[in-house]
Amino acid sequence: METLLLPYPEGCRVGRFIRREKRFFVMAELDGEEVTAHTNNTGTMLGLLRPGCPVLLSPARNPARKLKWTVEALGQPGGSGFFWVGVNTSMPNRLLEALFRKGLLAWAGGYASLRREAVNGESRLDGLLAGPSLPELWVECKNVTLVEDDVAAFPDAVTTRGAKHLHTLMRLVSEGCRAAMLYVVQRPDGRCFGAADYVDPDYAEALRLAVRAGVEVYPTVVHVKEDGIHYGGMLEYREC
Repeated sequence: METLLLPYPEGCRVGRFIRREKRFFVMAELDGEEVTAHTNNTGTMLGLLRPGCPVLLSPARNPARKLKWTVEALGQPGGSGFFWVGVNTSMPNRLLEALFRKGLLAWAGGYASLRREAVNGESRLDGLLAGPSLPELWVECKNVTLVEDDVAAFPDAVTTRGAKHLHTLMRLVSEGCRAAMLYVVQRPDGRCFGAADYVDPDYAEALRLAVRAGVEVYPTVVHVKEDGIHYGGMLEYREC
């Protein structure tokens, strides 16, 4: 039985995707009516925005919020029906903590504490792990929703900020720390992981340099279901 890492809030609903408007709005059909839902995903969601596909919506926690729904996942054709792709970009940071608390980060053995949103210089990284007689372990998390030719890939849009994080991690390694990228693959159909050099060659080159400098890469699959997000194992990182 799969390990449930993060449950979705009660009241989630499945609607039908209509279109994306601007950056933060998704139009969906729910109970025969068109509703506007919030998406925090600033990427392109390349290949996912199929009119008519299922969309998983969670209710806003704040009843006073103008938009009553948040987009959690989009359904994509596969197998005998469809599978969910998690597009909520706040999840990887939360999943880092869930994986750590449940002892599912084999590469973080011996570390006793995790501080999220840790600041180093001008950068804010997703996590800082500490343990007795162990070097600091800095972790940056990214959400992966793109798969091409069976390769789960990041990013799906040009990201100068992402490249900046890689350079920060390289510096930390040079200072004697450990540093790692946790790529959370929120879909089940990737057989390995690599940088999307066809989307952002600069990021791909920065990742290659980071790995050679000692930055660790851990592509981790999660299975998105209507009750929440489950642990799905690890993927091999392949340098493109």
